[in-house]
Amino acid sequence: MNPATDPDPEAQIRASWQRNAAPWTAAVRGQHIESRRRVTDQAIVDAVTRHAPQRVLDAGCGEGWLTRRLTALGMDVLGVDAEPALIAAAEAQGGGAFQVRSYEALAAGSVGPPFDAVVCNFALLGRESGEALCQAAPTVLKPGGVLIVQTLHPHAVCGDQPYADGWRVGSWDGCGEGFVEPAPWYFRTLESWVRLFVSAGLALHALDEPVHPDSGRVASVIFTASQP
Repeated sequence: MNPATDPDPEAQIRASWQRNAAPWTAAVRGQHIESRRRVTDQAIVDAVTRHAPQRVLDAGCGEGWLTRRLTALGMDVLGVDAEPALIAAAEAQGGGAFQVRSYEALAAGSVGPPFDAVVCNFALLGRESGEALCQAAPTVLKPGGVLIVQTLHPHAVCGDQPYADGWRVGSWDGCGEGFVEPAPWYFRTLESWVRLFVSAGLALHALDEPVHPDSGRVASVIFTASQP
């Protein structure tokens, strides 16, 4: 399937994660993804703890590793994901509170008291779903609360394609065994990411670029935007 021509690439994303929930859970818990093990997992934990939040929403929590890590650090964390199989894996592991909920559902309804921080760790894959999450963030954050997003660095993953927003074909390379049809993802330039936060009424006040300790190359980008 070609996400650039498919009428509903967001549906492709949902279908791919449904089919790949089990191998993804195994890859994360087995620490099979080198960049996560060496750089990006600790980078997002550091980005969250820098703000010392008490109540955190882990949006797109997957099998729940970040929710568990932050809960163990004394935070009140709710992990949400649209894929029931991933939430089932998270609940079976324990160590946190979890709910099945899409980004569109977050925008449409309450998830309890407002949060000090909303965290999206490599979880904004789609165009419309990513926009829905950012638009929802101000409604679920306390005044002064922060949205923290870690994603692929546009300069590192653009490849030979034009540096312009658009759908890209996904890949499970480096994730381990058992994966099938990869999820497409929506490429955004740095400028486009900033516009996305501003359009949601958020103020961008930090941009971190974690670097791999061996290659010296940028491994991701972390945006921190605040609720006025």
